[in-house]
Amino acid sequence: MQLTEAILQALQTVWSHKLRSFFTLLGIIVSVAFLIAVVAVIQGMNAYVRERLAGAIVGVNAFQIRRDPIQVGFIDDEAPEDVPYVERAIPDAQAIALQSGWPTPTADVAWRNRTIGDAFVFGVTAPYQIVQDYRLAAGDPLTDLDVRERRLVAVLGFDVAEKLFDDAARAVDQRVRVRGWTFTIKGVIAKKGTVLGQSWDGFVMLPLTTFEALYGRRQTTVISVKMPAAEQVAEAMLRAEEAMRIAHRLRPGQDNDFTVDTAEGLISFWQSLTHVIFTVVPAVVVIGIVVGGIVIMNIMLMSVTERTREIGIRKSLGATRRAIRRQFLAESVTLSLVGGVLGLAAGMALAGLVAAATPLPARVTGWSVGVALGLGLTVGVLFGVYPATRAARLDPIAALRAE
Repeated sequence: MQLTEAILQALQTVWSHKLRSFFTLLGIIVSVAFLIAVVAVIQGMNAYVRERLAGAIVGVNAFQIRRDPIQVGFIDDEAPEDVPYVERAIPDAQAIALQSGWPTPTADVAWRNRTIGDAFVFGVTAPYQIVQDYRLAAGDPLTDLDVRERRLVAVLGFDVAEKLFDDAARAVDQRVRVRGWTFTIKGVIAKKGTVLGQSWDGFVMLPLTTFEALYGRRQTTVISVKMPAAEQVAEAMLRAEEAMRIAHRLRPGQDNDFTVDTAEGLISFWQSLTHVIFTVVPAVVVIGIVVGGIVIMNIMLMSVTERTREIGIRKSLGATRRAIRRQFLAESVTLSLVGGVLGLAAGMALAGLVAAATPLPARVTGWSVGVALGLGLTVGVLFGVYPATRAARLDPIAALRAE
């Protein structure tokens, strides 16, 4: 029997026993669907962190310098000023900025009889707007003069401006109240969108000195450095580290009391978390695949028993052991491949449903599709060999006598 004929006969057998075939393949379908859906969500999250989240937090061609370990508290007046050291070490930087640190406070923002609750409030120096590649939808950005003179001015995120004034352009030169203080709106940042369902446009940005007058000067203040090109970042980070060690008077061999991070650092941290998930998923999938394979083997053994007389007739007409073995092995492989394809379709549908119904992104990758189909093929071969060999070894005379 030719291989093509064996596969066509196997498909006919599967189709003629649709319900039995479905329940036979259920373990493989569920396992493959689970694998595809989980991998799609994890890969989608990895791509999301790499393409949007990391750059949005740290900035493009940028890195951050922060205290390590993070200490939530306030800086006394004798704390060293790190920024001048960093500025002298990296004169070719496009921008060097300060940002108020973690945790970012929230507050109600009021204008007339309208109030927006839980808007993020943070303070920055003027270059921060360059580091983050902010574009203005209306008005003007914060300036160094605003920071030096501790002016009561603010730049709003697009969502805050739109909800308070209906039109972002109307917000400029209006006055809003935050924690009982009145601020004049200088500008509105263009819409940046959402990340995992969390808006990036619900904020009030103040001059750093004004923020510190309102909330206190924090130990978690972050220095952000933006370089003109990506290839300059690594060398600038080394210069920044040396400058920070000098500023903090650290002796040779003494550990840094700060960290220098890029977007790649955030990506690596996220991938280390997803790696834990990737170590658990295969174990769950393997259990389902093995169970599915055992079911397929039992069904194929039952099929051999049911078709003993057919095997005897074929052998009496000249069919070789190899042909019989090929037929039953083709049926087993076809059955498991059908399960793999159905599981792949179910997994892709589930991943699409997750992406549509939740903020979690999903991205089905080529290698996961290959793994799914490879699992189906492997299970068919491994668990189909024994039934196929048993069918091939049947004695033709004894098989013809079978009822």
